[in-house]
Amino acid sequence: MRTKKAISTTRAAHPLVGREYEKELLDRLHDSGKPEFVALHGRRRIGKTYLIRRHFEKRITFELIGNSKATLNEQLQNFAAALSAAAGIRAAVPRTWQEAFSDLTSYLERLPVGPRRVLFFDEFPWLSSPRSRFLPAFEQFWNAWASKRPEIMLIITGSAAAWMLRHVVGDRGGLHARVTRQMQLLPFNLHETAVFLESRGVRWKQAQIVELYMALGGVPYYLEHVRGSLSAAQNIDQLCFDPKGALHEEFQRLYASLFEGYQEHLRIIAALAAVDEGLSRDELLEKTGLSSGGGMSQMIEELESGGFIAATAPFRKESRDRIYRLIDEFSLFYHAWMKPRSKAAVGRDYWLQVRGTPRWRNWSGHAFEMLCLKHGQQLRRALGIASVQTTLSAWRHRPRSKKDPGAQIDLLIDRADNSINLCEMKFTDSPFIIDKAYAEELKRKRDVFQQQTRTRKTLFLTMVTSNGLARNDLRDQLIHSSIEMNALFAAD
Repeated sequence: MRTKKAISTTRAAHPLVGREYEKELLDRLHDSGKPEFVALHGRRRIGKTYLIRRHFEKRITFELIGNSKATLNEQLQNFAAALSAAAGIRAAVPRTWQEAFSDLTSYLERLPVGPRRVLFFDEFPWLSSPRSRFLPAFEQFWNAWASKRPEIMLIITGSAAAWMLRHVVGDRGGLHARVTRQMQLLPFNLHETAVFLESRGVRWKQAQIVELYMALGGVPYYLEHVRGSLSAAQNIDQLCFDPKGALHEEFQRLYASLFEGYQEHLRIIAALAAVDEGLSRDELLEKTGLSSGGGMSQMIEELESGGFIAATAPFRKESRDRIYRLIDEFSLFYHAWMKPRSKAAVGRDYWLQVRGTPRWRNWSGHAFEMLCLKHGQQLRRALGIASVQTTLSAWRHRPRSKKDPGAQIDLLIDRADNSINLCEMKFTDSPFIIDKAYAEELKRKRDVFQQQTRTRKTLFLTMVTSNGLARNDLRDQLIHSSIEMNALFAAD
């Protein structure tokens, strides 16, 4: 049985870093003067529990934590313990959830009138085990009592985002339109990651933070294990490749904790990890061998809502032509390095050994592209078009013959001011040099794009680089905009 541990003394000593938008929104809801029902979802390890506990601290009146795979009786015993802790008396173990919510109602009605009462149900989906009748009892509690009490602020959280969206936010039964605010907690961006690491005494240059982010992403739990006395590469080695490392077994645990029948989800993840340009739904079906029924749609929905994959419509294509891409950094890193490595005999300091090899350069180039795609707002701001209506998409032209040159653009910014930025992303340790061969490739991509799309918009070739562009005539002739890595660290 998996349980969620209480906050450790060490972790609680750290300030609550980042999440400024979420904290401001929670404060507004807390002070609204009316009943509030908040549904907060986000992937495992993202900090949902930590946010609510640290932000509200002593303002939480009642807190209940769902346990994975617990029996109904075990969940009810945990409820009795939670009610006992809140009321300061020993509460009897209820026989049903209906009785449990009746006991909770009685306790809350005995409290003094006036102060805001924050009720926190953590890992809500785990409470609703099959045949437990939890949801009907919860619906009755909210609809018949809590929704009429202006002092009540009810917060539920869940890692199974698709379950939360399906059974609570989008419920067509007793909870239909009852949620007053839905919130999704996302991984930190680069700015938040830098602030978070610095609050933990990790004071690195931006290049080190980017290298770490490309492997682990912005998941707070992963970042908590980073040691400032080591380099990014050393941390990756110890966390991911040391058998005792905190993330050595994380990949399987992550998906197993979120999805029923997760092995089929992993087939989708593996198929997307094997290609850089993404796959259509039909291509996914072909690569995975899964059936095209509702099960596939549900798995895609679950992976999307969990923030592991993303769907984008190619330039000027319909939504049915969407391309799915794996966007979770750790999952990409696992398939590129951790999974293959488990089958090979290698010594210590594996990551330090492979860093700088051609294979590493290929991986880092793709990882940097994904990082840029996730920081679209920062790119728009760096280009001075933050206030212009834009659409971010990708574009791909497959050659129809030997004489028909194919082309692919991983990121284009289609702008309402009759312009399009065609973006190229390059990760290098030194300023990137545009040589004659690469200049010809850029011109070919631009020309094929213009010919195939027949766009009349002005095309701007844009370079996003980790260490800037070297100055030469080819750069001056071709490149309209150059964005360096530091621009990606801007706050939203």
